[in-house]
Amino acid sequence: MDKEIMALPLEKKIEKSKEIIKKAFEKFGREKIAVAWTGGKDSTLLLWLVREVCKELNIDLPKIMFIDEGDVFEEVLEFVEKVKKKWNLDVVRVRNDDVLKQVNKVGDIVKVDLLNERNRKELEKIGFKGKEFPFEPESYVGNHLMKTVVVKMFLEENGCKALITGVRWDEQEARVNETYFSPRSDPDHIRVHPILHFTERNVWETIHKYKIPINPLYEKGYRSLGAKSTTRKTDDKPAWEQDFEKIPERAGRGQDKEKIMERLRELGYM
Repeated sequence: MDKEIMALPLEKKIEKSKEIIKKAFEKFGREKIAVAWTGGKDSTLLLWLVREVCKELNIDLPKIMFIDEGDVFEEVLEFVEKVKKKWNLDVVRVRNDDVLKQVNKVGDIVKVDLLNERNRKELEKIGFKGKEFPFEPESYVGNHLMKTVVVKMFLEENGCKALITGVRWDEQEARVNETYFSPRSDPDHIRVHPILHFTERNVWETIHKYKIPINPLYEKGYRSLGAKSTTRKTDDKPAWEQDFEKIPERAGRGQDKEKIMERLRELGYM
């Protein structure tokens, strides 16, 4: 975390983010870049920034990837569809259908011998030796198969050399040492993080100042959005009116996942 950059005024932070996005376009080219969009506040701000840069450079937006882990809030799906139409976006919705074909709801049992070779090999990589597991997208096994694996497959299939994401230094301790351009393997690519230096308050200030679309779940009291079954609101007030100092941003997220975030990121999670 760079405290000097964190202390910059909002407009300077926005300029810094745009500079990073422009460098990514210069280095990798639009065709080899993808943007990760979750429908949450950070990635929607990121998407707005990428969109603004594309306007300045007079180029089309790069590929946009939305991960459907099989336990998504209906409000998130509706919001993504709404913004997709408003901004005329080309969004690719990625899912691990090989796992999902065995389940109807969270908690259903997935049998390993019925999975395809790719998923079985991915389970071997993380040391899972069981014959079955419950479908829980935020668990160690579930997160890897439903999120990390589909991201890797998307990057491979589209020949992407860079993935732009909306992670921030102050959001989760596992991201404190992240860099703007972070090399990754399996497959080899660069993670680009243009809003690392934004605080949660900065995010909301920018969203309101520039009238960036807001997911309605934040108005209902959610601060951070994860899987539907493991995410709760932290207050009845809108997210931007809550006490950022006393209540952690991700307090409403499944805490089992929070404890293993470093390990998940080593495997390729964002």
